[in-house]
Amino acid sequence: MIPVKPLPAQIPNWQQLWRDSLRDPLELLELLGLTGFSDRISATARAGFAFRVPRGFAAKMRHGDIHDPLLRQVLPLLEEDVLSPGFSFDAVGDLMSRGAAGVLHKYRGRALLVATGSCAINCRYCFRRHFPYAEETAAAGQWREAVDYLRNDAGIHELILSGGDPLSLATPKLAQLTDALKHIPHLKRLRLHTRLPVVLPERVDAELLEWLSDLPWPVTVVIHANHGNELGPDVGEALQRLRQTGATLLNQSVLLAGVNDDALSLQLLSEGLHQFGVLPYYLHQLDRVQGAAHFSVPDARAIALHRELMAALPGYLVPKLVREIAGEPNKSPLY
Repeated sequence: MIPVKPLPAQIPNWQQLWRDSLRDPLELLELLGLTGFSDRISATARAGFAFRVPRGFAAKMRHGDIHDPLLRQVLPLLEEDVLSPGFSFDAVGDLMSRGAAGVLHKYRGRALLVATGSCAINCRYCFRRHFPYAEETAAAGQWREAVDYLRNDAGIHELILSGGDPLSLATPKLAQLTDALKHIPHLKRLRLHTRLPVVLPERVDAELLEWLSDLPWPVTVVIHANHGNELGPDVGEALQRLRQTGATLLNQSVLLAGVNDDALSLQLLSEGLHQFGVLPYYLHQLDRVQGAAHFSVPDARAIALHRELMAALPGYLVPKLVREIAGEPNKSPLY
């Protein structure tokens, strides 16, 4: 376990770093010495799902390597323009599970708030890349409709904050929500699904840590890393600070062709996560969203990789291999 460093006196402002993110894939290719591959970029895909990459995340990519696993996750390639049979615009049935504005209620005992449509990074395999955020964001109207829905259903014991990325909201905005939730007696647990500690670790600042530490519920923070190269020392320090709030840290990954579809990459990811106090939680088969078919890994290959992972690691470092199926009451194991 790495020692936890105290927060620096002048931690970089995460919002300014976010504003300074790369917004043009051609600029990223130029930074990496890969301008010869600019003809592989799809202007159509970029227009439909914006390109956004924090510079700190880009700095972890290998110079001169078009096959870099971090680069592949963010480049809007021509393959996104292909309409693929079996892939849809609402791959996991989000819209059929709508409970209120920005509230998705798929599973017994828990509900999910689409807290915002914003993310610090736009991953090209995102299952909500076509989601109508303008109409379905829980933060609209000072959270009132979402909070009323939760208050009126005593069967909801756990709230999941997702998005977009809930940590892309300013901490006072998050506090506004949790202050309202404190008056719901049947709410027992809070979960955050976020990629920001990985792609913009500066987000884990003193204000966020204070907010998390003061929450009245057990808190689980589920981060999202797909490859061990995402876990630099800056990410490790941010994760360690999150642990100091008392939160449980889990990770969910997506199995992605050309990114982590080999047993060694998955093993190193699990080991790297554990070094920073994070337990692997889920390894998702790709949600079949239009524009992401080039990331798909066949089920037989996914199962073989998972079995290799079980043979190489102790059970607590092996994530569950699952798929989300629209309308099912839980995530479905592949085998």
